[in-house]
Amino acid sequence: MVTCANFRIQRTNRMKQLLKTHFGYDAFRPLQEDIMNTVLGQKDALVLMPTGGGKSLCFQLPALMFPGITLVISPLIALMKDQVDSLTANGISAAFINSTLTDDEMSSVEFRALSGELKILYVAPERLPSPAFRRLLEQLTVSLIAIDEAHCISEWGHDFRPDYRNLKDLRSAFPSVPVMALTATATPRVRDDIVKQLSMQEASVFLSSFNRPNLSYSVVPKSNSFGQLVERLRKLNDQPAIVYCFSRKDTESLAADLTHAGIRALPYHAGLERDLRRKTQERFIRDEVPVIVATIAFGMGIDKPDVRLVAHMDLPKTIEGYYQETGRAGRDGLPSECVLFYTYGDKRKQEFFIAQIADEDERELAQTKLNQVVSYCESDTCRRQTLLRYFGEPWDDSKCDACDNCVQAPVELRDATEISQKILSAVLRTGEAFGAAYVIDVLRGSRKERIVENHHDDLPVHGIGRDVSVDSLRECFRLLQKKGYLEKTEGDYPTLRVSRMGKAALSAREPIELPVSITTTTAAPSRSSRSSSAAAGSVPYDAGLFEILRRERKSIADERHVPPFVIFGDKTLQEMAYYFPRSTDSLSSVFGVGAKKLEEFGETFLALIREYAEANDRSERRHPKAGEERTTGSSSDGSATVERRGGSTVLKTKELIENKLTLAQIAESRGLSEGTVVTHIAALLAEDDSLDIEHLRPSDDRMCAISDAFEKTGGAFLSPVKTLLGDDYSYDEIKLARLFL
Repeated sequence: MVTCANFRIQRTNRMKQLLKTHFGYDAFRPLQEDIMNTVLGQKDALVLMPTGGGKSLCFQLPALMFPGITLVISPLIALMKDQVDSLTANGISAAFINSTLTDDEMSSVEFRALSGELKILYVAPERLPSPAFRRLLEQLTVSLIAIDEAHCISEWGHDFRPDYRNLKDLRSAFPSVPVMALTATATPRVRDDIVKQLSMQEASVFLSSFNRPNLSYSVVPKSNSFGQLVERLRKLNDQPAIVYCFSRKDTESLAADLTHAGIRALPYHAGLERDLRRKTQERFIRDEVPVIVATIAFGMGIDKPDVRLVAHMDLPKTIEGYYQETGRAGRDGLPSECVLFYTYGDKRKQEFFIAQIADEDERELAQTKLNQVVSYCESDTCRRQTLLRYFGEPWDDSKCDACDNCVQAPVELRDATEISQKILSAVLRTGEAFGAAYVIDVLRGSRKERIVENHHDDLPVHGIGRDVSVDSLRECFRLLQKKGYLEKTEGDYPTLRVSRMGKAALSAREPIELPVSITTTTAAPSRSSRSSSAAAGSVPYDAGLFEILRRERKSIADERHVPPFVIFGDKTLQEMAYYFPRSTDSLSSVFGVGAKKLEEFGETFLALIREYAEANDRSERRHPKAGEERTTGSSSDGSATVERRGGSTVLKTKELIENKLTLAQIAESRGLSEGTVVTHIAALLAEDDSLDIEHLRPSDDRMCAISDAFEKTGGAFLSPVKTLLGDDYSYDEIKLARLFL
């Protein structure tokens, strides 16, 4: 007799087995297991989890345990493709239906769904009202409905999509099927609206922390922002970055300027032709271009885990939008930076468009949200605390040690009495009826038409700040306002006035001190200054080996036409470059190495690790998750590794090679791809270079062509050789030829 307790234990063991086999993880993240158990128990779940927190796994793993198909509603077409590619690489049958498919492709997906082959089907919300799709749903056994980006159903959310309202009908069509609604950006008001719209009053609510400890946040004065951006991008050394701009024109000009500065960058916005937009995104995801410059208004919807920098060149519209956009950094849990270049003048650009909103309530809401962003930028308190409290999460620590306000050194003050008195006097003498930009023009001696018309060119303060730069004056205005000497009036056209404290200081000629240079204290926190929590998940890996593994990952990904992170994530490669595993046993302990990926890619990466370790005298480190029982195959010096693999899949390939089977025959006999067989051959040669593989050598003509291509491209990498040779040569043949070269 199976008791409830025994059943739960069995289910947990099965979940952990699937977790390691398909995803390569040894343990669940906080809340994941509870969320999965909830839907497996046929109950609804509302999941609020930050980007990179593991939301997708919450429905992907239960899908393997349910008897039928899991339906995933996602508004992001590119994200669907990325997730389907990743699931397929992990040995999970998944597909998507959206507008990018041809009729034949659509029919193929429908056939796979109806035949029971598919476990997960991604669908765009626009597809739901389609009669043809409704007929398909009626024939499927739907076990779970997962609604990604669930905040899109709420008008109070920052990204409301009317098509999401069709989910009510979907819920009605499958009343007994559990629903999981997931979002990373929802205020308490939006959460309540999601529950109401989806009739999820009985749902269990899982609220994970919105904190992203691996991200650092900084707000930098918008002075020479291009130069600062270039410096940061160069330090990344071609690691991925996303730069957000206000307008489409800005994205194109900035991308061109970055390219001119020697940084490969492409623009990305809604005005581009759809095919070009798709190709641009694909090049970024596949590590062919490191920097994308995008508009704030147009979300990229990518699932790229290794973005190391998100920079905002202009003011975001809302805190929710900013949080979501910065959330595209460091989804793999490794340290990444979020930088916002700020000037108060950017607020006016946003307000111009807000003023065009016809609906008064909507206009006021937009203005309120913009004011919240400005408040975030001008705050002296912990950036992380400000973000978390906005989403209703308490943050009791006074410092996070991973934002500019928390890590900047004590500010050195200087006497700024003279320039401060000039500014305060100019504000008073111009009638306290203008903003900072106008008063700065007066101080700088401008004779613009408006100044002359107002006779402010006749004032004694006209031109008395001519020797001070515009940027320095603007910063002094900001600091005087921050310290309470200046105040900003309310209304549609706010102006500056001198406060009671400012007037007293001016009349008494009190000394006023301001920071020496705010620009030297607001740079992004350096990696060395971050707290240990900010570097969570990172290990002090060998950079040389990491780059070798990274290049191999790119070659394999290109062969398979998938993004590199589908093969292995950066965190996995970094662990390989730290632990130096020498056997399949020790490699299986590395984060992200599941059974399927170990089978397909293990020997390729082990061969590179062994070669590098021997050349650089590096020993294997024991992984803390490795089993206690070790064989001679895991010795630190790499000896006797073939002994550990006795009877393994690689040695089965060796037997067929010794029987003189062709590459195609070996692949067919083993049920493997030819590329995997070539990987096995490379691993066997690394152990025993006397193995006779001469019968597998390509013809002399083809060997000559491939050899010439390697020589012309100046390296040992497959992608440039394949590009040069064209479609007449496969990656597998080039890879095989490389063994003879």
